[in-house]
Amino acid sequence: MYYPNICSGTFLARPNRFIAHVEVEGRTEVCHVKNTGRCRELLVPGCRVYLVESGNPARKTRYDLVAVEKEVPAGTLLINMDSQAPNKVFGEWAASGQFRPGLTLLRPETSYGNSRFDYYWEAPERRGFVEVKGVTLEENGVVRFPDAPTQRGVKHLEELAAAKAAGYEAAVCFIIQMEGMRWLEPNDATHLEFGAALRRAAAAGVEVLALECHVTPDSLRVKSPVPVRL
Repeated sequence: MYYPNICSGTFLARPNRFIAHVEVEGRTEVCHVKNTGRCRELLVPGCRVYLVESGNPARKTRYDLVAVEKEVPAGTLLINMDSQAPNKVFGEWAASGQFRPGLTLLRPETSYGNSRFDYYWEAPERRGFVEVKGVTLEENGVVRFPDAPTQRGVKHLEELAAAKAAGYEAAVCFIIQMEGMRWLEPNDATHLEFGAALRRAAAAGVEVLALECHVTPDSLRVKSPVPVRL
């Protein structure tokens, strides 16, 4: 996926989870943050961020904050933090034929049981559900999910296991919004229940995928699989 009208700025502050103050060409802009997660390890005062300028003059904020540079031991790591991007990126990747061969249907936002999964798909004599999770939490080349407790995420995993038991194929796909990672693992320190649910789902036959992305200030695309350690 690509972003039009990208520019860079210096992050100043985040008064609440919806907005950030960013210095752009010497002026302070109030920007919409396209990620309501904590992201405290990313949005550090003085870091460089990347913004998409909206063409809508009626909007309260002129820019959306979509990416950030994080200083790591090896240098600078560019991380896309747009929470809407992983679904789009997975959809593009799956539609290109790299998820299941011979896809005849790839439908977003499909209900099953008490959940709404990100994708339902069909191929000859096959059908299934996929739930997509975006990953932005990194430490020493290891990425973890979630970055905050998520009961909704636990429910999704339980429903995927139920769908698998009912004869569907089921997968959870972690879209890692950066590249060069060593492996992905559940963040038990933050939400042990999610990690336990992920392990139960995997044992029940739910496929666990982790895909890292090539990130530029104005684009995001799947690059390659990353090992998953449960």
